[in-house]
Amino acid sequence: MKIINRQTISWALYDWANSAFALVVLAGFFPVFYRQYWAVGQESSSITFQLGLANSAASLVIVFLAPILGAYADIASRKKKLLMLFAWLGVIMTFGLYWLGQGQWQAALVLYSLGSFGFLGANVFYDSLLVDVSEKSLLDRVSALGYALGYIGSALMFSFCVWMTLAPETFGLDSSTTAVRLSFLLVAVWWAIFSIPLMLWVKEPGARQQHVVAETFVQSLVQVKETIIHVLSYKPVLIFLFAYFMYIDAVDTIVRMAVDYGQALGFDSKSLIKALLLTQFVAFPAALVFGWLGHKIGTRKALLIGLIVYMFITAWAATIDQTWEFYSLAVMIGLVQGGVQALSRSFYARLIPEGKAAEFFGFYNMLGKSAVLIGPLMVGAITVWTGSNRIAMLSLLVLFIAGAILLYLVPEPPKDPQPPLPAGGGLGRGLEPGKWTK
Repeated sequence: MKIINRQTISWALYDWANSAFALVVLAGFFPVFYRQYWAVGQESSSITFQLGLANSAASLVIVFLAPILGAYADIASRKKKLLMLFAWLGVIMTFGLYWLGQGQWQAALVLYSLGSFGFLGANVFYDSLLVDVSEKSLLDRVSALGYALGYIGSALMFSFCVWMTLAPETFGLDSSTTAVRLSFLLVAVWWAIFSIPLMLWVKEPGARQQHVVAETFVQSLVQVKETIIHVLSYKPVLIFLFAYFMYIDAVDTIVRMAVDYGQALGFDSKSLIKALLLTQFVAFPAALVFGWLGHKIGTRKALLIGLIVYMFITAWAATIDQTWEFYSLAVMIGLVQGGVQALSRSFYARLIPEGKAAEFFGFYNMLGKSAVLIGPLMVGAITVWTGSNRIAMLSLLVLFIAGAILLYLVPEPPKDPQPPLPAGGGLGRGLEPGKWTK
């Protein structure tokens, strides 16, 4: 199987599609615009807390729904349809941000939370489709391809949006405010258009059996119970999920809160946006390099390298007071962010049994998205409690260290396909951790 074919490109293009939302809305314009336009006049610590709470609200629902929806998608073979259902929710909510006026901070938070809910929900099924478009031996590089396209696609969209905000008159716009609002509209259109190839050309296995929605939902609940039993008995998956929960908590918090952190330290918003854009362009080739590195030295070793770099970034971020330092951190984050995300996905895809991708990725996304629940809320709460954004940032170091220690305990999974778990649970022949390289 080739790394590049119509299926893998169509699958990876969804990363190109939805990453525009992640960069332009989640990480870029919404935190700045919310602070300066929708919530103008409020205290800085209150705004940070509100943003953390909004980021957490959608994630809280996904935490509980992801395993059930994943099991349903596996049984009914509905991964693509459920992906598009959530994606369109995100598209519509993003479109709605265009129409909000100054001071409408409550409506902005609602649309933002619902848009995030759609974004996170769609990712449950997008991630699980990885095993349908790639052989196990190519998972690192195919996963990295998705993240690489996501970075470059979102960077192109973000570049255009930044250009509009810096020179609105060039586009016949009356102000930078109008340009930012129009950016939300453009992201919605971009997300919708580039989701189409996945729906047309990515194939998933047919349903296991004829199903009625209500009956299949009940089966999904039963399947979730069985999956919990499997995960609890399958130590490599269990340990990795705890490790992933720890370190991706910190990674996602940095992504979501970096611009707000810079603003709280007094950095110019235009400089922060440019630094964020720089991260994306660096991350594009870096994600591909990490995919190659994981294939050469082992996925776990490459992941640990990325986490060590993140520890240094976190410690330095808590001490910065110059704009050039923020730019330097942006470059360093770009070097490791895509690699850590891509290799985590491919590492987990090798750990799980065949035929249960969406179900097991439901738990993967449940823990990953609960990071967006806990991390931003933790940063917001510590900021309010201590009055120091720096202390709040430094607290993320604990999560990186704990995640790296747990990840080290997970054996490197083989690159060849593994047999499915037996119906009765347990590890199954060929899945014993002792047979893996440590």
